[in-house]
Amino acid sequence: MSLQTVYTISGMTCGHCAASVTEELSGITGVSDVAVDLASGAVTVTSSDSLDRADVAAAVTEAGYVLAG
Repeated sequence: MSLQTVYTISGMTCGHCAASVTEELSGITGVSDVAVDLASGAVTVTSSDSLDRADVAAAVTEAGYVLAG
């Protein structure tokens, strides 16, 4: 079973931004896919189980961006 969760990330403006966020989020255990929509700042994360929001926020911060909300 896969879960899809949508997060909003502020500060992303280019393909490099999207790649950095994708790389960091993909490193979280259980994440199988990350899809970034630069126009809206939405990031859809597909995982095998629900993710700890603190882990997601830490990965986004490591990439140099901010998890909104």
